[in-house]
Amino acid sequence: MATDVFELMASGRTPLFLAPQAGVSEAPFRRLCRRFGADVVSTEFVSADGIMQGNRQTREHLRFSEDERPIGIQIFGADPKTMGEASALVTDLFGPDFIDINFGCPVKKIVKRNGGSGCLRDMDLVERIIRSVARNTHLPVTTKIRSGYDEPSRDPVGIALRCRDAGSRMVTLHARTRTDMYGGKARWDEIAALVDALDVPVIGNGDVNTGEDARRMRDETGCAGVMIARGSHGSPWVFGQARAALDGNPIPAGPSVEERFEICLEHARHGIRYEDNPKKSLMEFRKHLGWYTKGLPGGRALRTQLFQITSLDEVETLLEAYLARHLAGADEAA
Repeated sequence: MATDVFELMASGRTPLFLAPQAGVSEAPFRRLCRRFGADVVSTEFVSADGIMQGNRQTREHLRFSEDERPIGIQIFGADPKTMGEASALVTDLFGPDFIDINFGCPVKKIVKRNGGSGCLRDMDLVERIIRSVARNTHLPVTTKIRSGYDEPSRDPVGIALRCRDAGSRMVTLHARTRTDMYGGKARWDEIAALVDALDVPVIGNGDVNTGEDARRMRDETGCAGVMIARGSHGSPWVFGQARAALDGNPIPAGPSVEERFEICLEHARHGIRYEDNPKKSLMEFRKHLGWYTKGLPGGRALRTQLFQITSLDEVETLLEAYLARHLAGADEAA
């Protein structure tokens, strides 16, 4: 597979991106999504301050293996100098394929420090950050934005043009404002407006939950790539379905309950191997267990049990017992 994201887009293929997501897009999940058809992945977003302070946990989030390429490292922060220094360090130590700047995260604790979408309140600051990052790395610098901080400041095209002018070589738009959080509908017409206005690739993000959604986003907006975030939670196979839809092939059905559990356990085992602390890894994996079992008959009762586990053996036992009941036709009400 080509490791140059821009070559991928120039080839006429519409690449599928796994969104950078804190606590979700760790290496085990990235590799799983890659196996199912994700073309480009990103690390969890990491703090420039944490990188420069030598925070061990922050640096751990930046680790990746060669078979994950093309991969971007996403950084966030509100100080242009620190962001520039962090980009230089990340370039030298880890050598990703591109560096992405997070101007999209709506989480309160990030925004409070003026990070993520908090930066969108000061577009001069946004420009200074991008220029500082670009000056400090030879890698392509890209940006992930929202449509604005709030409704009065909603101006996706204006924001994207300023990002491009400051040196962003690709812009990903989550077509909601910060105050929208994840509510309402993403306004895909704003992604289309960016495609018309920009001469750099535009990646669409927001409300892509199925393979059909990915195809519709591409057809309705003309975006150069499609990014999937929450639609991948507990459903890494969505990338295979999206690829089929984009290529005009029949969309494969979702996995059976048995196959779903096999994928879930594969993910859990990789997570335990990847993490120094297996118990901590399992605690953090509970949210994935919730997602993998969402929508199953009797899923709520199963999740109540799964959220109390302390070992992988317990997970396997609970899933096997559920599967035996399921195959015997003894499902409880959802």
